[in-house]
Amino acid sequence: MTTLNSALDPQSFSYISSLVRRKSAIILEGEKAYLVESRLTPVVREMGLLNISELVAELQKPGSQTLNQRVVEAMTTNETSFFRDIHPFDALKDKILPGLIQRRSKEKTLTIWSNACSSGQEPYTIAMILAEHFPMLKNWKVRLISSDLSNRILDKARLGCFNQTEVNRGLPMNFLLKYFTKDGNKWTVDQGIRNMIEFRELNLVDPFPALLPKMDIVFLRNVLIYFSPESKTEILKKVHAVMHKDSYLFLGGSETTMNLKVNFEREQIGSAVCYRPVA
Repeated sequence: MTTLNSALDPQSFSYISSLVRRKSAIILEGEKAYLVESRLTPVVREMGLLNISELVAELQKPGSQTLNQRVVEAMTTNETSFFRDIHPFDALKDKILPGLIQRRSKEKTLTIWSNACSSGQEPYTIAMILAEHFPMLKNWKVRLISSDLSNRILDKARLGCFNQTEVNRGLPMNFLLKYFTKDGNKWTVDQGIRNMIEFRELNLVDPFPALLPKMDIVFLRNVLIYFSPESKTEILKKVHAVMHKDSYLFLGGSETTMNLKVNFEREQIGSAVCYRPVA
């Protein structure tokens, strides 16, 4: 019986980091070697390989596009939770949505975009806020678009099925009991909430789809930290181009537009920070 050895040698790390940067523009510095090892060990095990070096050899074979994509997806699936860093959701509920509803009262349209949504906790959080606090939007055309570059993680997000640990992370009990159904050890989001969300594959470094609508609110949290300043700038310019003039952009708590040549201004709303597009 062979023994799995997932230890990561420098050559394999270099190849993986180059592949991920080429496919997603995400930069993996040397201190991220532990992350490469932890994320790819399950792939090595599932393929019956001995180590990541053997995985790299498989990646270099002709016809390995699907495996290449799987590795990139494994390296770009980020941590998430319900109501993560609560302040943006408080700002959304208390000020941003009431203001937008007043300003959009004639058109009765509202479009929200959750980028790099991972397994879906962020868009489901937004959907529950809309359902819980803004019943008047039932008569509006509301689009809640949720995107990620990983089809595998989007499949999980579409199911809206979470284990006990996942729902324990940030989800208030009243929301859990009202908007989820328990089946064994799993909790599934009610169909009405799932129907509010459009899940779609999108790589932030690629050109955005031509039919992407103008956005009122954009969540782009905890993903720019993985990009170079040049890639951050290009992504934010594309995001700016699909935002209404009076819209709102949320970045992660450790992210900022500072020192980037982009047309956003910082605004404090309660304990939350957001960014507004300027001409």
